[in-house]
Amino acid sequence: MKQHENRRKFLVSSVQSAAGLMMLPLASQAGNGTTLAEIPTEKPLQPVAPRIKFSVIGMNHGHIYGQVGAVQRGGGELVSYYAKEDDLAADFGKRFPQAKRAGSEQEILDDKSIQLVLSSGIPIDRAPLGIRVMKSGKDYMSDKPGITTLAQLAEVRKVQKATGRIYSIMYSERFENKATVKAGELVKAGAIGKVIQTIGLGPHRMNPKTRPEWFFELDQYGGIICDIGSHQFDQFLYFTGSTEADVVASEVGNVAHPQYPGLQDFGDVMVRGNGGMGYVRVDWFTPDGLKSWGDGRLTILGTEGFIEIRKNVDISGAPGGNHLFLVNQKETITVDTKDVDLPYGRLLIDDILNRTETAMTQEHCFLATELALKAQAKAEKIKLKLA
Repeated sequence: MKQHENRRKFLVSSVQSAAGLMMLPLASQAGNGTTLAEIPTEKPLQPVAPRIKFSVIGMNHGHIYGQVGAVQRGGGELVSYYAKEDDLAADFGKRFPQAKRAGSEQEILDDKSIQLVLSSGIPIDRAPLGIRVMKSGKDYMSDKPGITTLAQLAEVRKVQKATGRIYSIMYSERFENKATVKAGELVKAGAIGKVIQTIGLGPHRMNPKTRPEWFFELDQYGGIICDIGSHQFDQFLYFTGSTEADVVASEVGNVAHPQYPGLQDFGDVMVRGNGGMGYVRVDWFTPDGLKSWGDGRLTILGTEGFIEIRKNVDISGAPGGNHLFLVNQKETITVDTKDVDLPYGRLLIDDILNRTETAMTQEHCFLATELALKAQAKAEKIKLKLA
């Protein structure tokens, strides 16, 4: 029962940590004992006629609700779901009563009407599931990290190439954050000249009492750079336009939580690509005094200016999230992002129907993960004396 309650608390808190999701203000209403089924469902901006049918297998992280929302906004019809954990399936079913609870994973894989499968299962299980999904003739969207080892990545690449199916990882810090989407438009338009470097900061609040057991097991989540850092590598590649990159240096450590020997609470990376340079810092040290789960930031340095994004909170500044500041040779401006469209779900469904790569190229998806995995694998272990 304690493990079931921790899972529910974790799902509620992890919805809040999905960067810039449109349902974030609703999720923040959840308190102790509130289940995801009791949080109001995100409403699409306008009705969208179903274009594909999709299902969910595995919902161990609350990001699944953002994934479902993105696909629904793009024209996806949720028809079924499966989780081996009865409590998770029950909460999901209350949230989406129109969908059928499948009796097994195989029931979904055998359903020829389903074109896309979503998952936010335990991270180590996501790639093996994706392989089974692709072999069944369906496309796949995983929560990040979508792959936890280089061996998994090699097998996923092999099966994806052989089947021609889509293996998409939802890097929500870019796809589901309006300020980051807007920054992409500005950079493409030349607002800050040629991009030189990105700095991605991904601090998180840990809330250990709400975390499930797998959260503290290194092999289950893949390490802090593999997990949180995968967002940052996606943004580095996207904003610098890099198609090749190398990890220059990386380090990880359990700095302040010896009671959880499998936890890594800090990591950082230097990376260099054929389009620019990058720095990444991720951690589990967000203090309770912050009104958000973390002060996530992205700085994009260009030859003619820079952009700073404060994704979740502008400390001592404007309320809410999605803050975008642009500085060029003439002025400093705050860019309004409230009406920015989030196209990922719509473009992914376009790709499923047309066999194109408009939401994200397959190579970009894999390269972002490859960099995170290589940085994780080669990371120097930090040992600090705090007393």
